Amino acid sequence: MHLDQATPEQLRQWEADLASEYQALKAQALNLDLTRGKPSSEQLSLSDALDGLLNGSYISADGTDVRNYGGLEGIQEARQLGADILGVDAARVLAGGNSSLTMMFQAVLVGYQFGYQGAESAWKNLKAPKFLCPVPGYDRHFSVCEQLGIEMITVPMTATGPDMDKVEAMIKADEQIIGMWCVPKYSNPTGVVYSDETVERMAGLGKIANPAFRVFWDNAYAVHDLKQPAPQLASIMAACVRQGTEDSVLQFASTSKITHAGAGIAFMAGSETNLAAFKQVLGITTIGPDKVNQLRHMKLLPNMESLSAHMAKHAAIVAPRFACVLENLEQAFANTDLGRWEKPQGGYFISFDTQPGCANAVIRMAAEAGVKLTPAGATYPYGNDPADCNIRLAPTVPSVADVDRAMKVFCVCVKLASVRARLS
Repeated sequence: MHLDQATPEQLRQWEADLASEYQALKAQALNLDLTRGKPSSEQLSLSDALDGLLNGSYISADGTDVRNYGGLEGIQEARQLGADILGVDAARVLAGGNSSLTMMFQAVLVGYQFGYQGAESAWKNLKAPKFLCPVPGYDRHFSVCEQLGIEMITVPMTATGPDMDKVEAMIKADEQIIGMWCVPKYSNPTGVVYSDETVERMAGLGKIANPAFRVFWDNAYAVHDLKQPAPQLASIMAACVRQGTEDSVLQFASTSKITHAGAGIAFMAGSETNLAAFKQVLGITTIGPDKVNQLRHMKLLPNMESLSAHMAKHAAIVAPRFACVLENLEQAFANTDLGRWEKPQGGYFISFDTQPGCANAVIRMAAEAGVKLTPAGATYPYGNDPADCNIRLAPTVPSVADVDRAMKVFCVCVKLASVRARLS
């Protein structure tokens, strides 16, 4: 099906056939959800051994009684796990509570309200502090900026990461740009892994930006590979050390999609300067994280070898769901002009672009047929996708059979919305 080559008569016939197929799908009264990138119950069950794992033993490796107050930085074993995931020294890692999003919000708040290099460096002192946001991107990142009144400027994603020519040009032209969001491995939602050149150029931003500028390096899917050998992400911290820009990057990760999503460990890594400023504020808000939870995690996943084996079990569950989505897209849209999509090798999402102006219609029609999708525009700041084309698919929670049912509906909706848009 190529809309550009179709006659009006062909379009009308396609519309009639697809409308009939769509009505038949609606009659099935489905109730399926592809909205959020959550682990399935099957994945969560992989970590059920956490329950009761400590068996009354609450002493960490250095002799700390984890039931008590203190330990703002987290227990050493957990900090080492975070260091292994992020590729840094454990001395540069904080291990916190269950949410890296909470940690990122706190880190943005520290920059905005207090500054990482003294009060004069606080972003609130700027006339109009701004963040660069690669798009399509992660809606919760955008919500953090919106909550604090930080203006967001979009940067297009490419097959190797953000368009670095545009990133560097904008930063050179505007000293009010004081931050940038990144999901460098299996980007949300495109699945792109940043190239070595992109990582090196990201590390170099600290040499051309406002000294208060910080890259928020959200490596949420660092170990979420679907196949081996997995693509490798270059170390941003090693690149920063080479270029003398260690203060320009804050790194984040968590076990939220590794163990129990609502009861994991979050990690933050940064330079000595950044961690000192962050801990000064953190120490006012808490006396320490849940060290009991950290210790039981370290009993379950004591090293990277055990973590790798654990993630292989996740991949065995998730990979068939991704394959199902991609097979449906290939069958429906190969050799057509109705859509473009990524084929990620890891992470939690598949990004699909409809014909311009069709995403909202597709999502509305899918909902009427019993398939919930992430709202159109969610992958753009302020919920505004100017082309109205990007849709984020999150296939991890439903069974493979339900993913297949949902994708059958999705593909018909894309075809019907595309034909109707061309007819109009």
